[in-house]
Amino acid sequence: MKLSEKFTGQKCILSFEVFPPKKSANADTIYTTLAGLKKLSPAFISVTYGAGGTSGDNITGKIASHIKHDLGIDSAAHLTCVSNTKEDIDIILGDLKANGIDNILALRGDTNPERPPKNDFHYASELIEYIKSKDDSFGISAGCYPECHPECDSIDADIDNLKRKVDAGAEHLMSQLFFDNEHFYGFLEKARAKGINVPIEAGIMPVVNKNQIERMVSMCGASLPSKFSRMMARYESDPDSLREAGIAYAIDQIIDLISSGVDGIHLYTMNNTYVAGKISDTVNGLL
Repeated sequence: MKLSEKFTGQKCILSFEVFPPKKSANADTIYTTLAGLKKLSPAFISVTYGAGGTSGDNITGKIASHIKHDLGIDSAAHLTCVSNTKEDIDIILGDLKANGIDNILALRGDTNPERPPKNDFHYASELIEYIKSKDDSFGISAGCYPECHPECDSIDADIDNLKRKVDAGAEHLMSQLFFDNEHFYGFLEKARAKGINVPIEAGIMPVVNKNQIERMVSMCGASLPSKFSRMMARYESDPDSLREAGIAYAIDQIIDLISSGVDGIHLYTMNNTYVAGKISDTVNGLL
């Protein structure tokens, strides 16, 4: 089932993101995590681009297949293009097809100093166009930035780029994390005014530790409202309290977003079933 088909009527959906284990880790841990997430009945689970990030060692498709065929939950496989050639993408698409994957989250991807970017793709819109030209049966999702992509000059220019993704064939959007809902509402208003009418999910990442959030914010450029910063300062030396406060903050965000009629919530679980469970148990009655 294409993810875009899940957004019918006025009901908000809840979906999850997980990441594959690193090569050095016990690969079975992801299956234990997924077994826990299955109990929470998400609308779908997306799987980030596999450890190593190459066509030969990417395990994203296998995990996405397990989610769909063994757990009975729709899944989406992330696919990045900046470090892949068209031939690499062909191999990955073939692997996803063989694993029965219906949905792809098409991304440019971050540059890796150890792997110089290839020249076949420079933007996610180009990857989307290429996938659609090779196999139009895939459902295509794309990413969006409520506070503007860090490499873009303005939010208006970034929304122009987002429109190119939708025009290329993206049928559903998942946002980067944010901690101030007003940024998302402002972005959503601009996107709709630009004619971007596909479902847009709000990406929420619960804070579970200080180092995690500092790393993620440095990568995506999300701003930290004063309320959030005060929480971090108060509990930074108390990991358990910070985790619980982070869960409460995420729940407050989600309740406000649901009340405002957003299409969906995409929860960045960081493979933490405890955190995902606490949030799901609280908000599922509101969906």
